Amino acid sequence: MPEPQPLDDIAVLDLSTIVSGGTTTSILADFGARVIKVENPQGGDPLRDWAPMKDGVSLWWKVLSRNKQSITLNLRDPRGQRLTRDLAARVDVVVENFRPGTLERWNLGYDALSAVNPRLVMVRISGFGQTGPNRDRPGFGTVAEAMSGFVALSGFPDGPPLLPPMPLADEVAGLFGATAAMMALYHRGRGDGRGQVIDLSLYEPLFRLLIPHIPQYTLLGEAQPRVGNRFPGAAPRNLYHARDGWVALSATTQRTFERLAQTMGRPDLLGDPRFADNAGRVAHVEALDAIIQEWMGMQPLDDLLRRLQEAGAIAGPVYDVRRILADPQFAARGDVVIVQDDQVGAIPMPGVIPTFSRTPGHVTHAGPRLGEHNEAVYGGLLGLDAEAQTALAREGVI
Repeated sequence: MPEPQPLDDIAVLDLSTIVSGGTTTSILADFGARVIKVENPQGGDPLRDWAPMKDGVSLWWKVLSRNKQSITLNLRDPRGQRLTRDLAARVDVVVENFRPGTLERWNLGYDALSAVNPRLVMVRISGFGQTGPNRDRPGFGTVAEAMSGFVALSGFPDGPPLLPPMPLADEVAGLFGATAAMMALYHRGRGDGRGQVIDLSLYEPLFRLLIPHIPQYTLLGEAQPRVGNRFPGAAPRNLYHARDGWVALSATTQRTFERLAQTMGRPDLLGDPRFADNAGRVAHVEALDAIIQEWMGMQPLDDLLRRLQEAGAIAGPVYDVRRILADPQFAARGDVVIVQDDQVGAIPMPGVIPTFSRTPGHVTHAGPRLGEHNEAVYGGLLGLDAEAQTALAREGVI
């Protein structure tokens, strides 16, 4: 018998494209939910075109769409819309990330879908949310990252703001979407059995993570500037360069700073009024960083890390992908799994996170071929015979 999974009795209809909705459903699929991924019959999800590619196949697709079933369905066709409603009647969650009003024009909004399934939970992800003056604007994560306030804080004081090198707003929104779906399902189970709509923008999840910045400005009149790799409220915290590599260090409590000073052979720092407490260290962070950098810059990376770790200092190397794959901690935790795929062969990819003691998640397969599960869904779930499926495919509905 396979191990049970937390969501193995939950079914999800994924109408979304690209990353935000795909992240939501990827997390649910990792823990056993049956995710039916709807794709346009003409080319499928645009994520299939994202590099990097292996043998012409997107590795983005293979990882983000793992554990999902792929069906083709034309949502613009009235017959496709009927099939969508039939599917929505048989699932617990629908995830979509169209511009607000699009599904309503196709008679696939929440009112239409909940009419056939009052228990349905619908996660709606859009650039700016379903309400407000910007609701009708198209929104991508890049704009959301800038609007959230996150980008203004990223970078060094004398440089420009920096965008993240990944679709951060989409992926964080996806995390919020998965969490919200589970909260709504929990409420459904202990309430009146009815579902509800979850309205999630791309900019608000990142905004939610900037915890003190609104009260800091409104109550103290301080707008947080860019501080590079430092932390504005505690010091020292930075990246420092050893002779042959970078070190991440955080000594932002009194005890960790004391350990650092002893390891450096600089107990005098503890008696220096500039560095006696956190407030002083923040006020004199330039001088403190220069002292730490001078000490670290004279030492080989491995020796430096060993000394710091033996002393109980909080420090570690800056990993790139090569170091991740060689690290025994990642290996011991199963953080990288290898999935066999009939298109590209063995694919190493991030494992299932977090770890459950009784009902762990699993990766059963990489992202599927376009329409690979049409028969399993249209035949097995909806009961359409082969002749009906062939006719729908011929007419471009599926």
